[in-house]
Amino acid sequence: QVQLVESGGGLVQAGGSLRLSCAASGRTFSNYAMGWFRQAPGKEREFVAGINWGGGNTYYADSVTGRFAVSRDNTKNTMYLQMNSLKPEDTAVYYCARHRLVLVTRNSDDYAYWGRGTQVTVSS
Repeated sequence: QVQLVESGGGLVQAGGSLRLSCAASGRTFSNYAMGWFRQAPGKEREFVAGINWGGGNTYYADSVTGRFAVSRDNTKNTMYLQMNSLKPEDTAVYYCARHRLVLVTRNSDDYAYWGRGTQVTVSS
């Protein structure tokens, strides 16, 4: 059974930075694409960033391009999301997810396993 555990969330002022981590159990972490999603109160869950199985290709939502960076360390079964220049509209619960296949897509239905999320709050 695959388990995903996010960490690194918290309260930060606008313009600040946070680094989220997603630790995965299981031996097949490197065989799958991974993604970060977020959900703000009263809004639908949305794609934030994704990374292909080998880490060579990354993808971002337009709203975070140039501010966020996704990476992975397959030797540690861990994915990261470096978030810089944070804005109040980035406030949400952030989830990591493991894709069903090796390539990133932006549809949450394509992701088979999810973490419980970590809260990110950006104050103005």
